[in-house]
Amino acid sequence: RMTAAEKQMVDQTLYIKETAALLVFWQHVLLFFRSPLGYLNMLSEALGLYRQSPRRMLLPLAYLAEAGVLANWLWRRNCGHVHVHFANPAATVAMVGARYGTFSYSLSVHGPDIFDNIRQNQLAAKVRQAVFVRCISFYCRSQLMRLVSHRVWPRLPIVHCGVDLDVYQPRPLPNNPVPQLLCVGRLVAAKGQQILLEACRQLRDVGMAFELTLVGDGPDRGMLEESAACLGLADCVTFAGAVGQDQVHAYYDRADLFVLPSFAEGVPVVLMEAMAKRIPVITTCITGIPELITSGLEGLLVPPSCATALSEAIRSLLDNPAMGREMGLAGRRKVELEFDLARNTALMAKVFETYVNNRPGSSVTMPVESLPE
Repeated sequence: RMTAAEKQMVDQTLYIKETAALLVFWQHVLLFFRSPLGYLNMLSEALGLYRQSPRRMLLPLAYLAEAGVLANWLWRRNCGHVHVHFANPAATVAMVGARYGTFSYSLSVHGPDIFDNIRQNQLAAKVRQAVFVRCISFYCRSQLMRLVSHRVWPRLPIVHCGVDLDVYQPRPLPNNPVPQLLCVGRLVAAKGQQILLEACRQLRDVGMAFELTLVGDGPDRGMLEESAACLGLADCVTFAGAVGQDQVHAYYDRADLFVLPSFAEGVPVVLMEAMAKRIPVITTCITGIPELITSGLEGLLVPPSCATALSEAIRSLLDNPAMGREMGLAGRRKVELEFDLARNTALMAKVFETYVNNRPGSSVTMPVESLPE
């Protein structure tokens, strides 16, 4: 559900796959005659992908076609660098296109899904050939360090994601007659909403009153709705569906607790949003989440997949609102210190200056936690 600003960005975006086939062919002809050697290097890189995955022989040609569109688009704009926000196939296109020699590329790596199939994702090659790889957490960086030589490690700066603290202001304490639990995320197995429903059934069994709202949509919605009914929770669980950023605030503002029982995450921005609004949060102790939340201080962390631990954590905060308020205050402070979008955007700009511009005599310095020595 896009906001007006997001729709405006859509209009300013190049969608490579929407380029007409004849135009793609013509752009490749131009690239070849402009630099035959550069084009052959790009072709060689694409064919190397075929050697890695011979069963998918057409895929390297698709990446080559897209890389040619990207290279030509950047050349016409006199742009010498492109940053890819994920290490997914878009990064493969950039890696192939960069071999043409007219631009370089960098990546952001979030995880954890990209670590599931490292070989097929060509992750090590993408990291080695990138000018730098922005990691969103120490956990993320550690997984990349496993793949490449220690000589590459200095090109793995950490820059956290963040939230706009002016937009996500502390909300007034809600005065709900029935405690409101909120979970925001796609309805997929990795988010663990089934565990949350099982935890809620345990709360219902001991007589706890609550209402749960699940904001988001996805392929598991039907299964989760059926599960809620089977667990006897249909009267206290609401599926709100997909909600835009301009509407999600109303759900945050009503929430007494924010719960995210994920099995796999990077460092979830929805947790930052809830914490910025001083909502006490409960989530799982996985991947990069402990870098955002110290259990017992800024929120509560529970083992993933454990419905009993999750229900006990929810119950402890519902029974002790004062503790929840203290965690809300601490959560806001943590986001202000380390996950402020303005601060981290400025830090990202310094990363570009350090690695891409590489100006002689630059006085740019990076914090130790963000740029390994």
